[in-house]
Amino acid sequence: MRSLWIVNGQIWNENKEQLETRHVKIENGLIAAIEDGAAGIPDTAGYEVVDAAGKLVSAGLIDMHVHLRDPGFEHKEDIATGTRSAAKGGFTTIACMPNTRPVTDTPETVRYILDKAAAEGVVKVLPYAAITKNELGRELTDFAALKEAGAVGFTDDGVGVQNAQMMKNAMALAASMDMPVIAHCEDDSLVEGLFVSEGKFAERSGLKGIPNESEAIHVGRDVLLAESTGVHYHVCHVSTEQSVRLIRLAKQVGIKVTAEVCPHHLVLSDEDIPGMDANWKMNPPLRTPRDVEAVIEGLEDGTLDMIVTDHAPHSAEEKARGMQLAPFGIVGFETAFPLLYTKFVQTGKWTLGFLLKRMTTDPARVFRLSSGRLEIGAPADVTIVDLENERTVDPESFVSKSNNTPFGGWKLSGWPVLTIVDGSVVWSEL
Repeated sequence: MRSLWIVNGQIWNENKEQLETRHVKIENGLIAAIEDGAAGIPDTAGYEVVDAAGKLVSAGLIDMHVHLRDPGFEHKEDIATGTRSAAKGGFTTIACMPNTRPVTDTPETVRYILDKAAAEGVVKVLPYAAITKNELGRELTDFAALKEAGAVGFTDDGVGVQNAQMMKNAMALAASMDMPVIAHCEDDSLVEGLFVSEGKFAERSGLKGIPNESEAIHVGRDVLLAESTGVHYHVCHVSTEQSVRLIRLAKQVGIKVTAEVCPHHLVLSDEDIPGMDANWKMNPPLRTPRDVEAVIEGLEDGTLDMIVTDHAPHSAEEKARGMQLAPFGIVGFETAFPLLYTKFVQTGKWTLGFLLKRMTTDPARVFRLSSGRLEIGAPADVTIVDLENERTVDPESFVSKSNNTPFGGWKLSGWPVLTIVDGSVVWSEL
């Protein structure tokens, strides 16, 4: 662990809703001091110094929904490349999904991920474990053993748990252990063989589309089961107006439900899809402009608690199969912050503080993490962002093994340039 000073940085003052110059001292992996920039440069003798003049200094970004593809799909991504891609995007803590091969449904696989992350990763990796064995929806995994091994929650992400009794049993067991259930909400009977949502793109392409209720039916079912069991129920990648409405109602009556939304569902609709390009194929699919407005409103009013990337790398060969045959998913680490900063903060729709809160403080609060705070005594997980730097998204420059993105060629501002985890610089462009 290094001892260093970050000098001349711009830190968001939540009370005054403005940026202010501050110097941040890091010792033994913790934030040791935050000093007023008006007092001049502190004594930095014996310390490494990072000059962040004119740049945002924030608590490290947190992403509670990512796919590292390791074990089993290392041709798409692995823990080493995935964590470096996360660090380049400003993320210091990430939570990886269990739809690996083998599925992360045993203590041994959980420990494999944690051990490999410790040896080869550069950011903090929190593994989720599967709800059911092999994510087949037939038999619960050993929740107690998985928790003891280091799992931070249970999810069959990639598929929805189709059997309501199975989901209720899972919620009851998780609640007894004070663990969250994280749900991919999708009714298979409404989506089989389909790959875009109902909407104008499907209409003009002559395709049958995935209806919104395929997601919302599971949300409605699960909030009732969560009410019955008392579990902390977290909804993955919310994308429809109906889901937002159900989550809002559930929160109003005191059900312990939280939820997340992805950048692509905040900035793109099905009407933006240019053609049968599989880089625009993700699950949930891009929805209608009305749904985009609903998830934005849901994020703004707190119905949706946080932003996640659902970083889902696939090889170029897999995506070249075309919209119908290619796998679902896009990469997200390296474009998430600049995309949202450009779309919402530069346009005046959100304050910078709001965006930071939804990507740091709020995920930390929901999942009870010690990070997400730029405060004395907090872990020294820090992201430095050049808010003025405008760049064109170049997928060939991604650190990820994969470059499946619909945002290639977009001009964005607000690029992370330095990432610190537990006091150590793990990514730097300074």
